[in-house]
Amino acid sequence: MANRLAQATSPYLLQHAENPVDWWQWEPAAFEEARRRNVPVFLSVGYSSCHWCHVLAHESFEDADTAACMNEHFVNIKVDREERPDVDAVYMEAVQAATGQGGWPMSVWMTAEGEPFYFGTYFPPAPRHGMPSFRQVLEGVGEAWTGRPEEVAEVAQKITRDLASRSLAHGGQGVPGEEELAGALLGLTRDYDERHGGFGGAPKFPPSMVLEFLLRHHARTGAEGALEMAAHTCEAMARGGIYDQLGGGFARYSVDREWVVPHFEKMLYDNALLCRVYAHLWRATGSALARRVALETADFLAREMRTAEGGFASALDADSDTADGGHAEGAFYVWTPAQLREVLGDEDGARAAGLYGVTDEGTFEEGASVLRLPAGEPDEGLRARLLAAREERPRPGRDDKVVAAWNGLAIAALAETGAYFDRPDLVERATEAADLLVRVHMDFSAGGVRLARTSKDGKAGANAGVLEDYADVAEGFLALAAVGGEGTWLEFAGFLLDIVIDQFTAEGGALYDTAHDAEQLIRRPQDPTDNAAPSGWSAAAGALLLYAAHTGSEAHRAAAEGALGVVKALGPHAPRFIGWGLAVAEALLDGPREVAVVGPAGDPSVRELHRTALLATAPGPAVAVGEPDSDEFPLLRNRPLVNGSSAAYVCRGFVCDSPTTSASELVRKLTN
Repeated sequence: MANRLAQATSPYLLQHAENPVDWWQWEPAAFEEARRRNVPVFLSVGYSSCHWCHVLAHESFEDADTAACMNEHFVNIKVDREERPDVDAVYMEAVQAATGQGGWPMSVWMTAEGEPFYFGTYFPPAPRHGMPSFRQVLEGVGEAWTGRPEEVAEVAQKITRDLASRSLAHGGQGVPGEEELAGALLGLTRDYDERHGGFGGAPKFPPSMVLEFLLRHHARTGAEGALEMAAHTCEAMARGGIYDQLGGGFARYSVDREWVVPHFEKMLYDNALLCRVYAHLWRATGSALARRVALETADFLAREMRTAEGGFASALDADSDTADGGHAEGAFYVWTPAQLREVLGDEDGARAAGLYGVTDEGTFEEGASVLRLPAGEPDEGLRARLLAAREERPRPGRDDKVVAAWNGLAIAALAETGAYFDRPDLVERATEAADLLVRVHMDFSAGGVRLARTSKDGKAGANAGVLEDYADVAEGFLALAAVGGEGTWLEFAGFLLDIVIDQFTAEGGALYDTAHDAEQLIRRPQDPTDNAAPSGWSAAAGALLLYAAHTGSEAHRAAAEGALGVVKALGPHAPRFIGWGLAVAEALLDGPREVAVVGPAGDPSVRELHRTALLATAPGPAVAVGEPDSDEFPLLRNRPLVNGSSAAYVCRGFVCDSPTTSASELVRKLTN
């Protein structure tokens, strides 16, 4: 029987549509089928750019005998973790609790009630390294189900009870203050890799949200150590193999602590977050390297990740085809000295090898090297020639579904980068993505705006948005409002944040990852920690705080402060895992400041004051620009010209400075 994935909106599920496995999507009918047949459910969770997901699929899911075993003894459900982060989070928590580790592909066997009783990740086709084969696991689980049903039921119920009983320590009342943020900085200093930048050992991930905290902490307190850690880490990553020296953009992580060899997949969220970090580093320091990397990463997003509908695709695969007809990780990106000479000639090939750290021994596999830039600046002539040659290679696959949250992050990054570097085309790309989210993802028909998690080819997916979608899209809209001066984006952000307060908030200010009226799983996911991207919890705190600064809404300010209680608890003890929460706390301690720039449209002094406000390093200010006494933004009300001239008004903590017509005076007001 053909599986049911052919109509999926997920490229990952579509990759499995031709498997001999009788796959179901996550839907009530699948569990009904398991009850009817009295068989367990096998849940397989992955995503399209996951290398080992592809390996497991090729070895086991494409094998007719293995598929026959799966079809006979199980109801098999395939889930894209990027479409259903709630399902992924709940069962990953169970996997980690049971095995002490997790990852993808995730393999879970459960009852028809969704209660898990056996777990794993990747299983090989034959036993090796102490791991059972996938067939052995299938047979063992099947035998336990039929031979020891009472034991299986008892285990499943116990695991489910244990998960349900886990409560999140919210940290009590109160928001993080100077003591907690200083404690977080101290903790980061202890974990800092002074030689190579970043935190901890291998594998080493780009600490985007921690870097935002460090930049904001330096801006607010003047702590030089915070700025040094941020600048050193950014330079180390930009010179390493984790950064694509030819095409721009960052890979997911480095397998070593020196940033030399990446895991080559490129994720939208990483590149959106890092584009913004480098733009903010340039804003703080004027670093030419930071400017170059911010713009190259923005151009990578616009060139390689943009979809035909104006949104941004989720990821590029790590793997691609090779010249000899094979398929290998990193094949698109790595070079040998001979390949450099072939493209550039002997003299320029040798020069490029020295510049980019390409050796005869290689830094990767089979004598190939990942391009780095250990010293100096790029040679644009060499770079252009190598990039043109690389374009002839088979390209990595692209997961072209549009994830709302990650597009929100991209909108914020491109809007700000375009504004800082006078690149209106980047602001236009951000606006087009925002338009797509409004047209396709936002449903205004059901009593308040509801947001779809994903879309593909301009069609919304069936899965409801989770907290990070509402929060990150609101963040993107607020950034676009500040840059473009269109109050509509502030209004749309307000619609989304009203849903956050109404549907995602618990007593005491805690937040859930799913809405009150979402599908009920065995546990309602709730995770405040920032990992690959800001948690929905901390992203919501930031967007709520910024919206409150724009509008004066006490309800949104109170919701933001309630959410930040968890940062007070976790910040000093686990700062690497709550970086965006700490960055939001910096904005709270700074006010955040409210800046209104008023003047006639097209007046050069308005543009100068507006640009000055956007380039201010004060943590997380609300910036509005428009005509005097305009109703475009609440911050513009009752803000007249000053002696007939355009002016900027700065307020902070219910206290306003006198307005200024001078850009240099505005700088002073935004840095003191």
